[in-house]
Amino acid sequence: MPQTVWIARHGNRLDFVNPEWFNTATRRYDPPLSDDGFIQAAELGQRLKSENIKHLFVSPFLRTIQTAHEVAQVINLPMKLEAGLGEWHNSEWMTESPEIHPQELLATAYPTINWSYQSQIYPQYPETKADVNQRTAATVKQLLSKYDEDILIVGHGASVFGVTQGLVADIPDAKIALCSLTKVVRDADNWNLEFYADISHLSQTESQVRLN
Repeated sequence: MPQTVWIARHGNRLDFVNPEWFNTATRRYDPPLSDDGFIQAAELGQRLKSENIKHLFVSPFLRTIQTAHEVAQVINLPMKLEAGLGEWHNSEWMTESPEIHPQELLATAYPTINWSYQSQIYPQYPETKADVNQRTAATVKQLLSKYDEDILIVGHGASVFGVTQGLVADIPDAKIALCSLTKVVRDADNWNLEFYADISHLSQTESQVRLN
């Protein structure tokens, strides 16, 4: 029976809209969505509401949780936070291992998080590009060894690329826009890329695509 892996990037982030936010933030590497990022996330949810998704795996960063939360409310699924799908721990972007929001701050705001789920893989700071590609590819392979139904992954630019590359050998040379959507389908033992970094569901997109 065919299995579909949906892979989405988070919506626009506050520090992209207001770079000054970074200078005073308590957790400067874990920004929330911007106002238009929430709109993008809601549009992603509408795009996916009629799909047969059974499991929702989410990077534990706030922007991915907020994006997935908009989708989770539409498709009525709990969020499983998977550290292996987290942001690239790139030392050129981050001077230290990123601090993310703890459970006590997230549990009330996002009651759809399944706190009993345990991550498959944890990133190590710092990471090279090869490291993050290997980490995210290994994560999706572990997930698929345990879950044989359709899944949705909500991650980052680097994790969208790494997860897709872990399943499909040839990936188009395309930018992974904010809140874009990728679809990979398994038929027998073969994974086929149906579309990559699609943004046709969005009313607003960025003029310059950034990876982080």
